[in-house]
Amino acid sequence: MIEIEALTVARWPALEALFRACDCPCFCRFWHFEGDKNAWLARCSSEPEKNASEQLALVSRDDPSARGLLAMHDGEAIGWMKLSPRASLPKLRTRPVYRAVDLGSDDGVLSIGCFLVHPGARRTSVARALLEAAPRFAAQWGARAIEAYPHRTATPLGDHEAWMGPYALLRSLGFEPVAGAADGPYPVLRRVVG
Repeated sequence: MIEIEALTVARWPALEALFRACDCPCFCRFWHFEGDKNAWLARCSSEPEKNASEQLALVSRDDPSARGLLAMHDGEAIGWMKLSPRASLPKLRTRPVYRAVDLGSDDGVLSIGCFLVHPGARRTSVARALLEAAPRFAAQWGARAIEAYPHRTATPLGDHEAWMGPYALLRSLGFEPVAGAADGPYPVLRRVVG
């Protein structure tokens, strides 16, 4: 059985183990990194511990920018979904393909910044479980909406390419297009909380 929990400092070891099992050095810092693509790639290949230590420091302070949900099974994290305030993701706001349509302000809008599913748990509804739990946690955190930024393609994405979430799954769970061409490659989807 999959249980969904909010990330806490007590669960940091489980999250860290998941990122390592997926051979993913970003530790969910991409949207916060201010350098260019080459600097990001260099950091991930040469200094992934910086990403891990930055994320751990924020989780330790209960900083909303580090929030997310863990899918737990038998005490191990098998899935992760970043679910942070849109205003706390500066890179998201500067990329035209992901720029959200404002509803007056960023207040109360959470963004799904990434998905990560353990290789041994893929295609077992982990992403669905995370998405189904998201509105409950978002409401607890005072959100009014959740946004997602999937990459939509004519051919299915590989597991390593679907880190922004599966478009079809998001649509099936009530996320509606609010920006970008609905049939284009970079739609912005939103689900109202409550």
